[in-house]
Amino acid sequence: MIHDLVRHVEAATPARRDRAVDGLRALAISGVVLGHWLVTASVADSGALRVTSPLKYMPQLAPVSWLLQTMAVFFFVGGRVAVESHRRARNRGDGHGRWAAARTARLFRPVVPLLGVWSAAATAMLASGADPGTVYALVKLVWSPMWFLLVFAALTAATPIAVRLHPAWPLAAVAVVDLVRFGLDGPSWIGWINVGTGWLVPYCLGVLWARGRLDGRVTRWALFLGGAAATAGLVLWAGYPASMVGVPGAPVSNQSPPTLAAVTFGLSQCGAALVLSGPLRRVLRRPALWATVAAANLSAMTIFLWHQTAMIAVTVAALPLAGRALPGLHTVPGDPGWVAARLAWLPLFAAALAVCWAVFRRHETRRPGR
Repeated sequence: MIHDLVRHVEAATPARRDRAVDGLRALAISGVVLGHWLVTASVADSGALRVTSPLKYMPQLAPVSWLLQTMAVFFFVGGRVAVESHRRARNRGDGHGRWAAARTARLFRPVVPLLGVWSAAATAMLASGADPGTVYALVKLVWSPMWFLLVFAALTAATPIAVRLHPAWPLAAVAVVDLVRFGLDGPSWIGWINVGTGWLVPYCLGVLWARGRLDGRVTRWALFLGGAAATAGLVLWAGYPASMVGVPGAPVSNQSPPTLAAVTFGLSQCGAALVLSGPLRRVLRRPALWATVAAANLSAMTIFLWHQTAMIAVTVAALPLAGRALPGLHTVPGDPGWVAARLAWLPLFAAALAVCWAVFRRHETRRPGR
């Protein structure tokens, strides 16, 4: 049966499809899932759960965040896919509004069941006498990644502008905002401008990729090494945080809102994605591996939306079953032993996510109107 499914996926894949694009998206979603599972800790404390991070207690683990913060790759791939889709829509005679509405609906359709499930869950927990702080912390864990959908939808709608915009311009805007914010003691709210301009940089790079402007080997390595060098310089000499994810209690986050260091790090990631694209194309010629990547891409938003719920389900269910706080699941992430214990829990998180995927993926994969 599995063999037949693999053959079906292989036969249904158009010869012109760039499998590296799907491979990069799958790597990006894997990075996000593993990143959240590894840097999020729910600590059992006096009958309540509070959320913290091992990076707060072990800042030496900050380099791990450089491997698992892959949002720039999402926007990079998204820019390429969007400009190609927009071009095909124009060739069919579809207007921009119709195209943008269809893309946005596809993006947000999987959110509906998540909203329903968590509205019911939060209501039930509060009605049963659960600690309101715990309920708030859990709901926040689920909904905090939703910023991505709003920003991605806005950039998708702005694709015709991105086609005409060189990524150097939004990059310069990010640098100016950081100069005002940090160098000139400007208001902190000005940093939120970077939510749009910061993620516009990899999106515009994706547009250039679709137009064949990033095909040179020198260009790819320059992005990769130059972005990494710039990020290291900003961390070492300009005082930017080393972690590429938010750390509870830290005075500055590279992600909320994005800083210049986060954007230069994204440049490096885009360069790395381009360097990896060739080997990925070759590896994904293997039908079994390609079928796995294709399946993940068909329900990428389902995986993204439900991976925090999967972790929460295991965390909450294990506490009463065990009758005590379990290492790596309910304990303070203050030493390497917590990391080892958390790694042991990852298969259970993955199993819970597989259940969520099986139940809710149809909301993403079904055709409109069905």
